[in-house]
Amino acid sequence: MSALLEVEGLTTRFPGPNGGVPIVDGSSFTIDRGEVLALVGESGCGKSMTALSLMRLVPKPGRISDGRVLLEGRNLLELPVSEMRDVRGSRISMIFQEPMTSLNPVLRVGEQVIEAIRLHEKISRGEARARALNLFVEVGVPDPEARLDAYPHQLSGGLKQRVMIAMALSTRPELLIADEPTTALDVTIQGQILRLLRDLQEQREMSILLITHDLGIVNELSDRVAVMYAGRIVESGNRTEIFRSARHPYTLGLLRSNPALVAAGERLPEIPGVVPSPADWPAGCRFRPRCRSAFDRCGREVPGATRVGEAHVVHCHALEEDRPVGERA
Repeated sequence: MSALLEVEGLTTRFPGPNGGVPIVDGSSFTIDRGEVLALVGESGCGKSMTALSLMRLVPKPGRISDGRVLLEGRNLLELPVSEMRDVRGSRISMIFQEPMTSLNPVLRVGEQVIEAIRLHEKISRGEARARALNLFVEVGVPDPEARLDAYPHQLSGGLKQRVMIAMALSTRPELLIADEPTTALDVTIQGQILRLLRDLQEQREMSILLITHDLGIVNELSDRVAVMYAGRIVESGNRTEIFRSARHPYTLGLLRSNPALVAAGERLPEIPGVVPSPADWPAGCRFRPRCRSAFDRCGREVPGATRVGEAHVVHCHALEEDRPVGERA
């Protein structure tokens, strides 16, 4: 497969000392055509800010200070605002975290989808409505004709999410960014939305950047996985490599704390501590204060990339020095 999107050294800062606080710090990854890449990590690790950076929607006073975002070799960070506006929606679309707050409460949901279509294509209102109706059918909205004229408050959370997916797909994007697409939905509806995304991705041969902290979702949908901690990618590889042969202490901690992997009645293992505030990120390896494998070098140097498989890369000093991972050195 050829790369659709290549992200190189992406850094996004907010005001602070020493040139600003990097919320996303030197992140690099690729997304191939027709591939689902899962960006995984705890809340506060910089996943959503990465997505907003790709779309050039970083809220002020934040700014992208370094790196490149190449869509088929074209650097999106250098495009004029008008050209980026055309890319955003037509070639890359995004489903935001909260469908309950992403829809305009005073406009009918059909109007919002029609507006998104006509923003990017010069077609009549009738043609746009017909396409919106087809989209509602495609994403499984029941009684789609009536739902076009409903207001957001008249729809359940699951239906709102389906409307958001329809809106995101309305301009036939090549890349869909799905930021925690099942947040606040009950388990049954989560499963429906995940199956819908998987079916749409296969039918449209679309690439997806899936942002989540839920490893069950990762295992169900993704082809590859990039694990993010404190603004940096710490491990990446094929889904099977990550689930069977994870090597970074943080990834191992995430896997061990997955309820699906713990027997009933057993205490759920946890990673000690919390993700530090960006203004207080430690020197060297940022996972060091929570890591059982940390040693002196971890506090002095940022870990480089260690390749442990054909497409499996880990950023950890313990691997560089062939030390045990998961135990105190």
